[in-house]
Amino acid sequence: MTAAQPLETTTGTSTYTADEMMTIAAARALRGDKRCFVGIGLPSTAANLARTTHAPDLVLVYESGTLGSKPDRLPASIGDGILAETADAVISVPEVFNYWLQPGRIDIGFLGAAQLDRFGNINTTVVGDYAHPRVRLPGAGGAPEIAASCGEVFVVVRQSRRSFVEQVDFITSFGHGRGRGERAALGLRGAGPTLVITDLGVMRPDPDGELVLAATHPGVTVNQVREATGWDLRVADDRTVTEPPTTAELSALRALQAAS
Repeated sequence: MTAAQPLETTTGTSTYTADEMMTIAAARALRGDKRCFVGIGLPSTAANLARTTHAPDLVLVYESGTLGSKPDRLPASIGDGILAETADAVISVPEVFNYWLQPGRIDIGFLGAAQLDRFGNINTTVVGDYAHPRVRLPGAGGAPEIAASCGEVFVVVRQSRRSFVEQVDFITSFGHGRGRGERAALGLRGAGPTLVITDLGVMRPDPDGELVLAATHPGVTVNQVREATGWDLRVADDRTVTEPPTTAELSALRALQAAS
């Protein structure tokens, strides 16, 4: 068995945690003036970091009906007043879904997960049997519609065998189903999960929708990622190593977190 990932990694003069590497890698994936539907938690942290650093034109959309929010701290929930106070517009929740999300006007959906399987299906409902669950999770919220209708979906989640499973106990948000074009067969608008960022590395789907390891973070081995995955994870032939966080990225992230 390989050693566990260290709590902190030092590169050059910068020391950072695995969570900071994950959040910064997720933020880097957001660029330009894309419209991004943001979930609370890790996705919100990454999206706001991107907006305050390299992607100032990124348009953040929250389920509560805030369009173009520009908070100077991390919101505590989708109902946090700072989202409305800093938004370009505030609309009703039905309008967010009926006029923005479902017609395909959102480029990227940014989600978290309690469980994620090899085809990018997300569970945030129950662990175990639905009628008699071992753990009851927060539930769906708007995530099923986000996963179905956004142009593509990015997922950010800490990686372990408990969270990365062969098959989720309940499909809250549809990824690629069982693969082989199942999304298209169901008539789902969006491309589904195209990027999964964890505290160990980055995964992307192959043409059949199965997640493949595309990059490892600095200091992380392929064996460590495989040991934290509940299926036989394949590795891309052109696997890369993520660039470590810069001093500017770490400073911006820590300033956001300190203000919250």
